[in-house]
Amino acid sequence: MSVRFGPNISATGPHVGDRRRHNRGMPPAEAASATPPYPASGAPLLEDPAAAAELLYARIAGQPDAELRLELARALQSLHRFDEAREQLETAYREMTDAGLVTRAAVAASRLGEFYHSGQGNRVAGRAWFARAWRLIEDAGPCLERGWVALTDVGCNFDDPEELCQRAQIALDMGRRFGDVDLEAKALADLGLGLIESGRVGEGMALVDESLALVSAHAVRERWVVSQTICSFFSACWCASDLARLESWTEVLRQHGLLRTTDGQCDSVYGTILCQLGRWQEAESVLNRSVALTQKSLNAVRLKALCALAEFRIHQGRLAEAEQLLVGRDDHMAALIPMARLHLARGDHNLAARAARRGLRLLGNDRLRAAELLSILVEAEIGRDDLDEASAAAERLRFCASNAGIATFMAQASLACARVLAARGDPVAATSELEDALGRLGDADVPLLRCKLHLEHARLLAANSPSEALLDAQVVVAIHARVDAPLADGAADLLRRLGVNLEPTSSDGAAAPITRVKTPNPGRATLERGTGGWWTIRSGESRFMLKESKGLRCLAELVAHPGIEHHVLDLVELVDPAGADLAARRGQLGDAGPAIDAQAKATYRMRIEELRAAVEDALALGDEDQAALLKSKVDAIARELARAIGLGGRARRVASGAERARINLTRTIRAAIARIQQADQVAGDALERDTRTGIFCSYQPSPSSLTWSMARSPATQHYSH
Repeated sequence: MSVRFGPNISATGPHVGDRRRHNRGMPPAEAASATPPYPASGAPLLEDPAAAAELLYARIAGQPDAELRLELARALQSLHRFDEAREQLETAYREMTDAGLVTRAAVAASRLGEFYHSGQGNRVAGRAWFARAWRLIEDAGPCLERGWVALTDVGCNFDDPEELCQRAQIALDMGRRFGDVDLEAKALADLGLGLIESGRVGEGMALVDESLALVSAHAVRERWVVSQTICSFFSACWCASDLARLESWTEVLRQHGLLRTTDGQCDSVYGTILCQLGRWQEAESVLNRSVALTQKSLNAVRLKALCALAEFRIHQGRLAEAEQLLVGRDDHMAALIPMARLHLARGDHNLAARAARRGLRLLGNDRLRAAELLSILVEAEIGRDDLDEASAAAERLRFCASNAGIATFMAQASLACARVLAARGDPVAATSELEDALGRLGDADVPLLRCKLHLEHARLLAANSPSEALLDAQVVVAIHARVDAPLADGAADLLRRLGVNLEPTSSDGAAAPITRVKTPNPGRATLERGTGGWWTIRSGESRFMLKESKGLRCLAELVAHPGIEHHVLDLVELVDPAGADLAARRGQLGDAGPAIDAQAKATYRMRIEELRAAVEDALALGDEDQAALLKSKVDAIARELARAIGLGGRARRVASGAERARINLTRTIRAAIARIQQADQVAGDALERDTRTGIFCSYQPSPSSLTWSMARSPATQHYSH
């Protein structure tokens, strides 16, 4: 968010540690009837949002109550009934305004701002409601509402840590003054996150630890506060690359039964950390689970899950899949960083540089996320052969890293400086930088970063000291064998030139050390075609039967050949031999060519980036009408680009029999999966995550996911080609 404080938005008065009523200092007209910002009404919201919604609807029908509407909106959001939630928030705002309850109306307005900004991704409407909330609260004396309005949203949704710190400090002062432990815990977590993002890691982590102490002691009542506090904690650990703290507190939270309150929104952060640590099989499982769990969640939660998976796909080299996840979403910081990384991986250095610079403008004083963007910018400028700009970005990165005092960021800065020095033709100084970076890492368990450093070191030594370069190469091989992560093409070529023996993987052909580590399969499910038009599905102790359908036959063909992509017309022919002639005729109909060609895609990407920057400029000037107009243009272009991206990066062709078959077959396959999910949620969810549909369809089982296969029976021989 980028709503700024007015001169009167500040917390005043001494801290009071006792549990005084929240309405101290409020205008007399409001103090008599006011209730806490998020009161416990007797509805079982903590454990059963559906029961809470039913009870609250009944109570409001008997006697309209604006406070109960706020609780009802929270329950409805938990149930993904967003239109109803918005209606309740709007009604509560009107009722509170009509009753002259100004500070309570401010709370309702801030909740509407959160709903639009983070829930719907509508920053223009969100900003308007946040601004309204501040206008209503700025003339009120110290009160709890000031704290809740200051910190309505979850901390990790703020782009500027300075703004987050200002808001969290207001909330912390109000929470402690009026004895609201929920507000205090949330403020501690968010203030800690803001300090960490600003580079004050030790101070910030101490506050985050204090907030988790309150949460784990069950001193915090509201489920949504527990969830947002834990989310800020996960984000703090990601920013500081502090997996040890993450695992320590995660165990405590799990023992207290509190991790279930996150509803998958922290999995995206945890999966990203696992990826950075090289624990790729775990990361893929966690990230796929995050995407599955957030299918019906608020926009901001869903966005983070998709962006985390996209970044993982970029590391895997699956760039087209990453773009499918990111396109149209890079107006949010969570998507902007991986989008910049995607442009860089694709070799589009101009777009990578522009995206990185736009992100740096948005981040304010956020030094840790700025370090990521600066690393991308250094490589992009080297690719553009602008070494002066690359050098300036590298020095800025070094400044951010030195202020943060985190070994991994300082090592990244040294790597960036080494690449600039190597590009300038100074391998001796570059080598010294890399050796300094490796020394800074010490025993830190950051295998992928360590691999980058050793690879760069090997590349510099390859010409003049091949034996020393081979030592670095052997370290890279050992690390990749341990974490089971594929090597990038350029890295594999270098290792082969140095004499390292590599072999391709069986799935995607990416190079990998011979000593690959395998993990046990976590479980299996089977499809078996029986007689009489019925199929039998088994998963663990679960066994059930489903009526024959075209969707089940398609799924059987896909799971019988995992990893193999089937063109939709071929799939139709395989599962429906009677329609083979029709499929052949469809294939001969031709099409109108690609939806857009490669050059048009590149133009679209550049135009989107230009318009994104213009939107940010308009918002900075307060011209929300112009921002909304520009955003509509961005959305239109993004939709066209998304439509043109087919599975595996293939151009989607328009007006073709294949396109018609894609639409019909996708609907059929997803319907069959839904039937399986109704009978066995776990097995069905695994199939949903791992089944790819489009012009090319496939079953791509995750290494750590339940695996589907075809049971061998006489009735299934058709699917054993």
